[in-house]
Amino acid sequence: MYPASFDYQKAESVDQALAALAANPDLKIIAGGHSLLPAMKLRLAQPPALLDIWSLEELKGIRREGDTFVVGAMTTHADVLRSELPLFPEVASWVGDPMVRNRGTIGGSLAHADPSADYPAAALALGVEFVIRGPGGERTVHADDMFQGMFESAVQPGELLTHLSIPATIQASAYEKFRHPASHYAVVGVAVARHASGEIRAAYTGAAEKAHRLTRLEDAVRAGQIAATGLVDASDLLGDRFASAEYRAHLVDVLAARAIERLG
Repeated sequence: MYPASFDYQKAESVDQALAALAANPDLKIIAGGHSLLPAMKLRLAQPPALLDIWSLEELKGIRREGDTFVVGAMTTHADVLRSELPLFPEVASWVGDPMVRNRGTIGGSLAHADPSADYPAAALALGVEFVIRGPGGERTVHADDMFQGMFESAVQPGELLTHLSIPATIQASAYEKFRHPASHYAVVGVAVARHASGEIRAAYTGAAEKAHRLTRLEDAVRAGQIAATGLVDASDLLGDRFASAEYRAHLVDVLAARAIERLG
């Protein structure tokens, strides 16, 4: 299918992109496009205008600054896969196929906040901080406050996610996923990370309207339990023709146990 007609602009800098967004509230940002374009072709999304930020080199790349990795929002999944980041390379290996990984971006995926995406669980487990720029300047949002609902993140209209700050001192991490056989999206995915302090952070994706911390698992590990059941209530989860809410709750328990076992 073909998308509805739209106007097209291309930004040459972050400042130019922000100015364009301020001048036209109807602009929709497009980066790699692997989330937006399929929706447009199915007419599920019909933005009247697109702002292409693919060429913004200042938003690409990974560098280490002390105990933190700084990751540009336009860094591709393929570059994440080849990096020395904690947890994210493993998660990136689950994303799409080579075409998607070479074009799709980490920032685009996280800002899109798809409830079945892999990265949000990893961001919550790692305690990532997101740097967002807009008309009021720059602000930092912690992962715990980033994912606000189905396809809803803390990035507001007129703003641009510029980069992520990821702890470089993670001692161990793991991601376990039960994927849909056709779309490869997560029916359920569980991410866990042991931080330098010894704290375990865990999160799940695919099962609810947004990614969530697995606080019951964190509490169980803190109490010396290797595994736990009933980590989430089925009443809080989504059910569909692919998996019932009860089955998703069971998968969270199973995948969490596997991930914790891998931490060692």
